[in-house]
Amino acid sequence: MRPSKRDELVRKALPIFYREGFHATGMDALVAETGISKTTMFKHFRTKDELILAVLRYRDETFRNWFFRKLDDTALPPKERLAAIFDILEEWFEEPAFKGCMFIKASSEFQDPDHPAYAQSAEHKRLLQTAFRSICADAGAHDPDLLARQLLILKEGAIVAAHMGFDPEPAAIAKATAEQLIANQIDV
Repeated sequence: MRPSKRDELVRKALPIFYREGFHATGMDALVAETGISKTTMFKHFRTKDELILAVLRYRDETFRNWFFRKLDDTALPPKERLAAIFDILEEWFEEPAFKGCMFIKASSEFQDPDHPAYAQSAEHKRLLQTAFRSICADAGAHDPDLLARQLLILKEGAIVAAHMGFDPEPAAIAKATAEQLIANQIDV
């Protein structure tokens, strides 16, 4: 099935916003890079903020699908899946197009918690934490909520370190720390 112009615009705008940022990317740049006219853009999105929100929703869906499919493909038991989170991150960090987390970027560019881009970014992190919590519970963690929060914070820190380049192996360092936390929470 052929994607709609709206879907095409969202898919084409994502790498531009990811690479250049939200505020730095104007509508003229989007027209030039996507090949989609301003008239068509405004037919589907009344404002640039509406387009940004659609891009963030699309990124949330595609990233979580990719991430958890990779985790499922490991076929590891839950305890080992928790540590494998960081192997998947390392794979992402090694991609040539890696530019950090789009949701961290969005929340820093749109700092008002009531802004839809900020809210969507927070929702993305909440959904990840919920999924991590489920795996922690399946693994038999004593406090699945706490372990999920700890793993999410490690994940986020590893992303920032990878993006900024101040540590040569952020995923490996985060994984080693995660393994200690997992060992403290889950009986052998």
